Amino acid sequence: MGTTLTGQFETRRDAEMAVERLVQEYEIERTDVFIAASGKENTAGEALAGSDTAGGDPGGEDRDDAALNGAIEVSVDVEDETLASTIREAFAEFGGHHVAQS
Repeated sequence: MGTTLTGQFETRRDAEMAVERLVQEYEIERTDVFIAASGKENTAGEALAGSDTAGGDPGGEDRDDAALNGAIEVSVDVEDETLASTIREAFAEFGGHHVAQS
């Protein structure tokens, strides 16, 4: 029987880094990983990070249009429950919190 682990991240960058760690280093199938806003509104997280902070060119102005409407939620479906600790480690490495298993 499979399990799903879900964690919340303060920034889009942290969520994306956790996903990349899971897919590239731990070879979890990308189709088993889901990213969504934790609430009803679209969100880039709870804090600015990465491309949400500055313009793309060296003289670019800081951005202030990121939708900061709550956490980013990452869920991972796994059939092998022994991967649960690995997923928890990847979440923790990038600041994942409120990790739940169902």
